[in-house]
Amino acid sequence: MRQSSSSYSTISLLQTLFLRHFSTKTTRTKTLPSLTKTIPSKYRSIAIQQAQEVLTRHLQNTSALPFTYAQLISKNSIHSISEIISKVPFSSSAFRYKFQSFLLYNPINEFGFFYESIGIDYLNIHKFLKPDVQFCIVFDAACCLAEFGFPWDKLGRLYVEEDLIFRQKPEVLRGRLDGLVSLGFGNQQIIGICFAFPGLLKEQEKGGLDCDYDALLDDLKRVFLDLDLESCMVGNSDVWFEVCEKVKFFYELGVKKGEFLKLIVSILTCYPMETLGEKVEFFSRLGFEKSEIGVLILSNPKILGIKIEDRVISVSSILKHFGLCKEKLLSVEEKYAYVFGRNKMVNLPSILRALDLHEWFFDRMKCGDYKLFDSYDLSSPDDGLDENYVQHLESLKTERTYSYSFSKLKFLHGIGFGENGLTVKLFASLQGSAGDLQERFDFLLSEGIEFSKLFKMMSRTPKILNQEMGSLKKKLQFFVEEIDLPLNYLETFPSYFLYNLETRIKPRYKFHVWLTDQGLCTKKITLATIISVGHKGFVSQLSRIHPSAPQLWMEQYGNKKVDL
Repeated sequence: MRQSSSSYSTISLLQTLFLRHFSTKTTRTKTLPSLTKTIPSKYRSIAIQQAQEVLTRHLQNTSALPFTYAQLISKNSIHSISEIISKVPFSSSAFRYKFQSFLLYNPINEFGFFYESIGIDYLNIHKFLKPDVQFCIVFDAACCLAEFGFPWDKLGRLYVEEDLIFRQKPEVLRGRLDGLVSLGFGNQQIIGICFAFPGLLKEQEKGGLDCDYDALLDDLKRVFLDLDLESCMVGNSDVWFEVCEKVKFFYELGVKKGEFLKLIVSILTCYPMETLGEKVEFFSRLGFEKSEIGVLILSNPKILGIKIEDRVISVSSILKHFGLCKEKLLSVEEKYAYVFGRNKMVNLPSILRALDLHEWFFDRMKCGDYKLFDSYDLSSPDDGLDENYVQHLESLKTERTYSYSFSKLKFLHGIGFGENGLTVKLFASLQGSAGDLQERFDFLLSEGIEFSKLFKMMSRTPKILNQEMGSLKKKLQFFVEEIDLPLNYLETFPSYFLYNLETRIKPRYKFHVWLTDQGLCTKKITLATIISVGHKGFVSQLSRIHPSAPQLWMEQYGNKKVDL
């Protein structure tokens, strides 16, 4: 099933997956403490070391923390310690004692040091300081996890995702870990699994795991145990976490839990997350559901190995290469001349959608024709080359605004326009930055205008993308809600967007509606005819409707600011 046109800008969630891979950082709201003004640089490392030692003893004595964990907290909370150090008058000979005295008379909040030590960004610690959370409970849970093998300084991943894990009693938490061990997973595998799926450590209301988690564990058993990944991978927790992130990645593509039998070992072991993201993003731009892309990759895992990058293509030759028949090729060349010429392989999805060939191409991929990617190359140095375009590009390089102009040209190629003379003419009509043009293009897609139709509208009337976003939204809203014509109509009348809404479109259209409601206009007149004619033509049009219509128009709008 095809996805809506708004899918052109989809798959941002995949980028999020990669960015969060080993991170718990969020928006920063305060500045990091600095010691540059309070301690000379040559004493700074010594002062920090002494402060860590004093804090370790302080946590032992005042909070009854075991030495090992008190030391872990002090060693991994450098920013929280620096904040206190900056408040203590520095003396090279007596700093240790001054710092110790400061802690005695200025109680500290252990939570701040603890949260930073487990890997939560110092700048976001304030978000987790809640009055209803007891330190001893959270600390005991952290110790339980650390004793199992979880790296202390990475526990923040779990806390950020599921803080309720740390409000459970150690015996409950240990029971859940033992339950995973009983299924056959090793400790390092369990750590990787829990970092990717922290909900597995949460106590369920009725005890045990729900059916969704049962299906998840069945999949993980097949991936980790039945496929014997341990024999071909170094079994540290980070490696297993990455494997789980790939499993999770496919869940987010629509693969259902419990249906992972077709997952191939090579996908999990041979391709990094970045490769998965690149290929999914590439095929998603064809406009298909994420679940269909997931099935495509699972059915043809070698598709992840195709080379895209910045390879140059000739649109005509690559369509031949993938099997488009001669008659169909001649037809699309005649209908969509502005797409042809050269372009980049990475822009192929947009090219195919502009040609309305994306479904044909996706079917070819499902049949295994992705192998043709590797065998494609330009047949000759002149294949698809347009001299007019080359000359224009050379002239652009001499301009002071080359970078600005080239980014707009890159935008046009990115949505499917080829390196040809027609694109050059279209480029000359566009105003605004590449980012503005992309935003307006994506907006029109998101509102339901089909990709190939919007593409054709642009080729005929490129200035539609020169409209400010606010104006574009209001005109489209009026078209949909008031005029109530199908969006396909805009393909034949893209100039609609070029006329002023308040001074031309609204008054003329509403006056015609009024004439019709009064029974004065019995003949159907197209929207293009109403709006696009000049003042004299519009008045003449009204007189043909009814002899008194021009006078009524002047009486109603004669003293108002209207674009006649």
